[in-house]
Amino acid sequence: MTDTTVSLQDIRDAAKRITGAAHRTPVIRSRTLDALAGAEVHLKAENLQRIGAFKFRGAYNAIARLSPEQLARGIATYSSGNHAQAVALAARELGSTAVIVMPADTPAAKIDAVRGYGAEIITYDRYTGDREQIGERLAAERGLALIPPYEHPDVIAGQGTAALELLEDVPGLDAIVVPVGGGGLIAGSATAAKGLQPGIRVIGVEPAAGDDTKRSLQAGERVRIPVPRTIADGQAAPIPGELTFSINRRLVDEIVLVTDDEIRDALRFAVDRLKLVMEPSGASGVAALLAGHVSPVPARIGVIISGGNVGAARLAELLG
Repeated sequence: MTDTTVSLQDIRDAAKRITGAAHRTPVIRSRTLDALAGAEVHLKAENLQRIGAFKFRGAYNAIARLSPEQLARGIATYSSGNHAQAVALAARELGSTAVIVMPADTPAAKIDAVRGYGAEIITYDRYTGDREQIGERLAAERGLALIPPYEHPDVIAGQGTAALELLEDVPGLDAIVVPVGGGGLIAGSATAAKGLQPGIRVIGVEPAAGDDTKRSLQAGERVRIPVPRTIADGQAAPIPGELTFSINRRLVDEIVLVTDDEIRDALRFAVDRLKLVMEPSGASGVAALLAGHVSPVPARIGVIISGGNVGAARLAELLG
């Protein structure tokens, strides 16, 4: 794999590498959702993935490719939560250790999970601190391998295995709908989808308060926005990654936006009708369908539910 791009073959190789470590998550159907969306909808339930999110795929793939010497020294990363859990668990399973830089306001359920996997946590203020600088300095000082949340070809290839599985299980989809934060999931998903079906439509979903990727695609260059304030904390990126944007500007057809209230409606629908727990970021694709933001509506749609890491108290607060 080169350091500048990701191919369908890279994703297929990643799929082999993570077999037996990551779950092959189910694809879920709902006649009620079909009726509301006006389409045949196939939900790829990455909320049922290990650590509760798709991030385990990319973290495990990247860490599994490190040398024994790098594994012995340990791993560093920075994350709002799901990638932190993924790195912590993957490092433990591959015989390494992890140090994670996390925002001080990360939901408690995610911090508890990271600690539970045995990782060391270093906190910072997401509105004043630069997590990339902190992570890079930490890795340099301690001699750790830095595995960023999305700006890494092995991470992107691992994330793309979710869409690869979806299209293997449900071939011939007209479109896939993918939540967008830093852009790693949709970059991998678009690479897999367009590689398998060049005519498929790839639609990203961002929170309305965090539309950095939509603005960047419109401008033709990466655009930085203030750190988003949204319930979708996993999508609160202020600027797309350089590598992810280079892929997404070629392969993503459009980005649609959802409000926090629309995400809440999707969370409620997921609990009431799908019997699924989603975190706000994970529900953004369903929110886009329920709110009618995907137009024209493709006949057969795949939606990646990116994660389900929300505690009971926080979910009750969001739905209340």
